[in-house]
Amino acid sequence: MEQIVPLILESGRTAVDMALYLLMPVMVVMLALMKLLEAKGVLAFIANLLSPLLRIFGIPGMGVFAIVKILFVSFSAPIATLAVMDKDGTARRSIAATLAVVLTLSQANVVFPLAAVGLDLGVMMLTSVVGGLVAASATYYWFARQPVWDDGDQKDHAVEAEKPEPKSIMQIMSDGGQEGIKIVISSIPLLILAICLVNVLKLTGAIEGITWLLSPLLELLALPEAAVLPIVTKFIAGGTAMMGVTLDLLDQGALTVTDLNRIAGFAINPFDVVGVAIIISAGKRVRQVAKAAMLGAAIGVLVRGVLHLLIF
Repeated sequence: MEQIVPLILESGRTAVDMALYLLMPVMVVMLALMKLLEAKGVLAFIANLLSPLLRIFGIPGMGVFAIVKILFVSFSAPIATLAVMDKDGTARRSIAATLAVVLTLSQANVVFPLAAVGLDLGVMMLTSVVGGLVAASATYYWFARQPVWDDGDQKDHAVEAEKPEPKSIMQIMSDGGQEGIKIVISSIPLLILAICLVNVLKLTGAIEGITWLLSPLLELLALPEAAVLPIVTKFIAGGTAMMGVTLDLLDQGALTVTDLNRIAGFAINPFDVVGVAIIISAGKRVRQVAKAAMLGAAIGVLVRGVLHLLIF
């Protein structure tokens, strides 16, 4: 117990420092800008502009809106869009393709804070798009190619911009900033638990055991032993927890910026236990196509991971 209490306190200090001095400034500014673009109809315009092209990959207009949301807001932002698709009669095959691409893309709430410490934003966006299109195509034309899933509306409808109450630009941006603060505050408990869990695993020697098991793979991929921590944390506790652990390792010097960029293709996406559970809660029809979407997402994430290893 004498070792556990200081460990908990240190984990709490680390998590709160990350949340207040790194995550909050980035998320407040990003959400303020995105709220303004959404209110002015820019996001809807982009979705409608890209819709004819992305429809080839099985992604409907609303699906494009979901892509923009996850890339520039957070991993949970597309849930509302998927919920609308679940209820508006969109074919389950198209829902599956949209879910696959959402699970493959990098989420803004992890990407932008890590970009502040060296993550290559341009490469992240590029590999996200490539991997996402691969995931959507594999799902739409292969895993979800079932006649029963061609139900509902097959037509592609234009995405309509929301019509909020008249507000000034500063009021709109303030609302977005408040949403950013809410996201950061809600992430603090998970950050504390994740960092605490990792410290306990270190204390008990579990990390050394996992590292020993994965050492042949790490050597093959030219990754340091420290890369085990964020990868294991990501698939157990989600992207936000992975970000907290990664920032701590970077601060300690155990992980380099190059290492971060090499593992980013595999580690920065909502395709994990926490992410899948939250996103498929959007609706019954979304849950029905979850297996097909996850198979497509697995291919998309693999493509992204390989691209990062080749680039860096």
